[in-house]
Amino acid sequence: MYTNMLNVLLMGGGAAGAQGGAGFQFIFIGGMILVMWLFMIRPQTKKAKMQKDFISNLREGDKIVTIAGIHGKVKKINDNNTLQIEVSPGTYFTVERSAISMEYTTAQQKATETAAK
Repeated sequence: MYTNMLNVLLMGGGAAGAQGGAGFQFIFIGGMILVMWLFMIRPQTKKAKMQKDFISNLREGDKIVTIAGIHGKVKKINDNNTLQIEVSPGTYFTVERSAISMEYTTAQQKATETAAK
């Protein structure tokens, strides 16, 4: 009996489900789309916006970490979406702005602030 009810609800099959099955299917699909938007798409777009804001707010002298784990200090911001970073005194790398990790940089800055206290 339980499996018959489950089939009626999920597939709209059977005599009892013929009338209300289509409406339930639309509600079910709409609910699935809503759940996907709430738990997958929305957080991803929020994170992408935060990353974009973080990269656009970089200034000379900021300490950063790249996605490859290279620590450095922003020495120069170029017009072609690249940064020149100083990894040790007198050693410079040119990296894309998109190669700067927001997560690693903020974690490194928090660790520095904690150690300074």
